[in-house]
Amino acid sequence: MAGREPLLATLKVCVLELQEAGSDPITDDSPCVTPLCDVIEMILRKGIKSKSGVLALKRRDYWHWIEDLPQQDSCGRLSHLSVMIQHTLVCTKVLTAQGRGRYFLRLALNRKFIAAAVQHLQHTQRLLEWYDPLFSVLGNEEHLEPFLSLLLVVSQSNFALDLQNSSFLDESWLIPVCAIYQTVPCRELGMVLRYLEGRVLVVEVLPDSQAEVDEVVLAGDVIDEINGVSLRHAYNGQAGTVLGKVKGEPLVFRIIRWCWKDGEVFRPLIPYIRGVQERVPNFQLQQRPRNQESDLDRPQQDGRLLYFVKYLGHANVGMFGGKEILDQGITRVRNQNPIPKDVLLDIKETELAVKDKETSEVMFQYPYPEISSVGRRMDNRKVFALCAVEKEGPPDMNSFNCYVFETLNYKECEDVIKRIAAGFKHTEWFV
Repeated sequence: MAGREPLLATLKVCVLELQEAGSDPITDDSPCVTPLCDVIEMILRKGIKSKSGVLALKRRDYWHWIEDLPQQDSCGRLSHLSVMIQHTLVCTKVLTAQGRGRYFLRLALNRKFIAAAVQHLQHTQRLLEWYDPLFSVLGNEEHLEPFLSLLLVVSQSNFALDLQNSSFLDESWLIPVCAIYQTVPCRELGMVLRYLEGRVLVVEVLPDSQAEVDEVVLAGDVIDEINGVSLRHAYNGQAGTVLGKVKGEPLVFRIIRWCWKDGEVFRPLIPYIRGVQERVPNFQLQQRPRNQESDLDRPQQDGRLLYFVKYLGHANVGMFGGKEILDQGITRVRNQNPIPKDVLLDIKETELAVKDKETSEVMFQYPYPEISSVGRRMDNRKVFALCAVEKEGPPDMNSFNCYVFETLNYKECEDVIKRIAAGFKHTEWFV
């Protein structure tokens, strides 16, 4: 007769916590996800027999029997299990049996298939014999049934785990914090990279570069993907090779943050951080973008700084929108005696948006290629203007509007002008 199995008791506690959490769907932010996955993995590993024979160099893991399960249904068609196994095998972000097993478990939670996978094992005797009947859970009928019952309860929950966030499953169940960084096509981003054991780490964000202007990437972060291409097992220079292949296209980076949810260094990343510090003595983890270090109280949206300014109005300045016309445009708007309107200036990666401060409704917005100039007059260093294409004019004739704003102080005015100028300076159009 089998004795009490402590791992089943632990799993039952995790299942109760899962039910009490009540969040729908359950994401990686739920504190019960990692303990649940961890105890399921321990049960799947307990009592698994090592391979026998002289040539058995690799130790068995639960992924090996999952991969070896029959993958056709009674009619000879590929089963749902087969699709999940193939999905796991083509994932380029996991390289080991441990990583693939963990990826499969997360996929099975999302698809409510985790109990079904164990039931497939239960009916595949040659694989079930991998487990010691005395020491294991899966090889012991008295333990296997309650284990399946608990997995059926787990399968009733709706999971929405981020399967793209899988690049550290080879090392840990901890899931890092990820960010999506989108930027315009440009010749130089301004990120200094270091390759270490298949990872691409950012060791510096250069001043006045596109990366610094966008205020997303920090020194210490890991580049996980570029335009959907995984850099999980990158060789030296691979990031540059990928960028060369997508020249002229908007760039989308998947960034793994060095800082975890608790504000400390993401633990599985610590060996890589130390490795970089040994090779680059002046390397330091960057807490926040340089431009935000003195503006911590300024409102933000999606990681971008917003500016409170007054919109003074606009005037049509004709067919020319160069910087020499800004003085004329500011004068015309002032002569209109406008009533200033409080607005939010949202300087995005690819465009500028002006929003009503009270409602946050977009009043107007321009992609940077449609902004022809930006600047200010010396007699009032808080007032600036920008010229942009008149969108409602005749399609066969260029016409420009001059939009005039006033900031709180001259320093902020200077910052706004630099950021707008950097936006359309770094934007490139390729034929």
